[in-house]
Amino acid sequence: MDQLNICVDIDGTITEPYYWLEKANWYFDTKIEPKNVTTYDIHEVLGIPRQDYLDFYHEFGEELHLNAKIRKNAKEILEKIRKEHHIYYVTAREKRMEYVTREWFKRNDIPNAEIHLLGSHYKVEKAKEIKCHIFIEDRYENAIQLALAGFEVLLIDCEYNRQPLIDGITRVFTWKDIEKEIKNYMDKRQKKLLEEIA
Repeated sequence: MDQLNICVDIDGTITEPYYWLEKANWYFDTKIEPKNVTTYDIHEVLGIPRQDYLDFYHEFGEELHLNAKIRKNAKEILEKIRKEHHIYYVTAREKRMEYVTREWFKRNDIPNAEIHLLGSHYKVEKAKEIKCHIFIEDRYENAIQLALAGFEVLLIDCEYNRQPLIDGITRVFTWKDIEKEIKNYMDKRQKKLLEEIA
């Protein structure tokens, strides 16, 4: 059977996108709600200098990642995907978050697969290396870069990524949508293959 290489981001994609909000509101004495998170850059949302947010993340990053809630149906759909395709987790998290990331996966019983912690939001080279067919992502800028490099991207809807899409990016709203889009991709791929054989 034809298997796909599917790259999956972690934060905001497998996790709930606003899992950091409660702690950040407590720490910075703010009252930000999910609807206010209209940009990916958290320091801008909070109205603070970038370094202040980095200091906060340095102190509480492990705790935030460890206690992150998982998106509805993510685990079940990932299990289904893994039975038919290859999964690769590709995240901008720094290498120092590897233990916490693996521990969170274990606690939430997320299907096991390679985890790539890049320490950077630039994911194109890793996607090329993996020979990725579909990339599941929440960050708008990443989606644009990946689509421009020729990858199919499923952009999971968040308040902070509602900008115009380009060819190669499909907006999805749930993990059920993701499952459906992967099936659509496979159907098109097999149809094209049959046309080439005929």
